[in-house]
Amino acid sequence: MNENGGGQPKGPWGQSRKPAPRKPPTGTRPPDFESLLRKWREDLQRYLPAGFLGKRGAWAVGTFALAIWLALGFYTVNDNEQGVVLRFGAFVKHTGPGTYWHLPWPFETAYTPNVKKPNQIDIGFKPPAETGGQREDIQDESYMLTADDAIAAVQFSVFWRIKDANAYLFNVDRGKSDDTVKAVAESAMREVVGQERLDAIMTSHRELIQDRVQRGMQSILDTYNAGIEVVSVKMLGVDTPSQVRTANTDVQKAIADKDKKRNDAEVYAATAVPEAKGEAARIVKEAEAYKQQAIVLGEGEAQRFSAIYQEYRKAPDITRRRIYLETMTAVLKPLHKVIVDDDAKGVTLQLPPSAGAAKPQPAPPGQPGKPGGAKK
Repeated sequence: MNENGGGQPKGPWGQSRKPAPRKPPTGTRPPDFESLLRKWREDLQRYLPAGFLGKRGAWAVGTFALAIWLALGFYTVNDNEQGVVLRFGAFVKHTGPGTYWHLPWPFETAYTPNVKKPNQIDIGFKPPAETGGQREDIQDESYMLTADDAIAAVQFSVFWRIKDANAYLFNVDRGKSDDTVKAVAESAMREVVGQERLDAIMTSHRELIQDRVQRGMQSILDTYNAGIEVVSVKMLGVDTPSQVRTANTDVQKAIADKDKKRNDAEVYAATAVPEAKGEAARIVKEAEAYKQQAIVLGEGEAQRFSAIYQEYRKAPDITRRRIYLETMTAVLKPLHKVIVDDDAKGVTLQLPPSAGAAKPQPAPPGQPGKPGGAKK
């Protein structure tokens, strides 16, 4: 029973038990999925036939959506590519050339980077394809300090490819891989150029510099575990700033002249030294031959003298006369001879030298000539 005759119910202290008003909820309310689904269904009914979204229609739509989602899991790996499958961002496996299937997004993701195609990075210049005719120098990239405190404008290209797709995808920002390779190449080139003289960079050390830069880049990229292989480094041009280009041209001409003269000297040395050695060998051989000849002649003269001496001991007068006649024959044979005979009454007979005889030698200076006549 109500003590106040049908009024509001009271509590134990005689107060009315009136319900407290509800406070509105504070903060962000969770989305009402039922209303969203209801709205989506109403919007879809406008474009579909009546009754299509019944039980069978819902199953058909769900099956079709599932088929499309499953079809998104197929991917193809070409011959020059390598497949990499990630599950919730973590590496799962590599796949070779062929067609494969993986759980579609958001469970798994497949990447197929090209691991055989060489990529090119140009440093220090813009290629003609971008400038419309000639290479354009980029001073911030090309100007480098050499070991002899000169400035060299170096323009070069780097060719690289992916050697480890897993490391490349995980350790390098795929959108900035060219920037990474470019920064490493510029750093390696500046280090090598800073250890070389300008004249060597512009002339004889290009191949050496290219090899050193390639090895330096590969070492840095391997330290980063970037999964990148540097195929080659090619220096396209090395010059000096335009402000000092004329003076540098004169220096290069002088260096070229120095190299030319050095090469000429080396060629001359390569020719003169063998000729001198050959002439020395010839003189030595002639001296040895003369030595042997002199020895043989001396021994022969000694034996002849001994033989004459033995004959002289047997017949001194005859031997002395024979020696005198042989000596006079040898002396008078090459001379002009005048024969004077008192019985010929003034007739003088001149005989020419014997055929094949040598002409008489003139007397030494300061001595009178001696007539070579014989009187009968």
